[in-house]
Amino acid sequence: MTIASETTTTAFASEWRVWHQAHEADRASAHGFLAVTALHWLTAEPTAYDGLPGLWWTSENGPVVELRDGESLLVDGDTVGCRVAFGPIPERGGRVAAFGDVVIEIAKRGGSDLLRPRHPGHPTRSGYRGTPAYSPDEAWAVEGRFVPFDQPVEVTVGSVAEGLQHVYAAPGEVEFSHDGGVHRLTAFNGSTPGSLFLLFTDVTSGVTTYAANRSLAVAAPDRDGSVVLDFNRSVNLPCAYTDFATCPLPPAGNRLVFPVEAGEKIPHERSAR
Repeated sequence: MTIASETTTTAFASEWRVWHQAHEADRASAHGFLAVTALHWLTAEPTAYDGLPGLWWTSENGPVVELRDGESLLVDGDTVGCRVAFGPIPERGGRVAAFGDVVIEIAKRGGSDLLRPRHPGHPTRSGYRGTPAYSPDEAWAVEGRFVPFDQPVEVTVGSVAEGLQHVYAAPGEVEFSHDGGVHRLTAFNGSTPGSLFLLFTDVTSGVTTYAANRSLAVAAPDRDGSVVLDFNRSVNLPCAYTDFATCPLPPAGNRLVFPVEAGEKIPHERSAR
């Protein structure tokens, strides 16, 4: 290896470590998904949940909580002690309410409203040891091409939550070459305009990586559709750490027929189970 290539490899590995440390810090934040203590599906019946103030239910106009004497919540910066109607929650959207150091996520998944309390002292968070990962390897930063559909296609996928389904608008596919073959993955819209994210499994799934899914963020394609799939940045979804998740499963066809020995591995939490 020449000095120039050694320098490039070192810089690549250094950038990956900085990125992964930031990702880990976000994952282990005080009210991140490691802090989730329960998953409650709301019904039309006012219901009290252990450790939460109020009676909670859902309606045509979204989730509602009726606080009892002496109870209060912090909602949108205001302390309230009566009934709070949160309004319709969009799919994959959410609101938050807080009391003490607990944050309550009020969200909609698969068409149903839910609550997820998040407590900083939850053992999954307080005992978190970090996620093992493959050593970064430039060979897994693969050039590919985004091939848009004529129109976005609605794709229904399963969920780790039994009976739940998710519907995403897929703008197209990403294709790339590996070991002499051309592979295609259905892509969904990413968190920033023009970006993409991929849900996939591969031959390592259930062996060295989490069985249900991994995800990969992809920057917005160039004008000619060029993209880079840096599989070193393949990450676990919340379901890899907690049973209180509703993560989507990959679309049919997004199982790669070769081992992707890059990115995050099975968390210690799942290995222990």
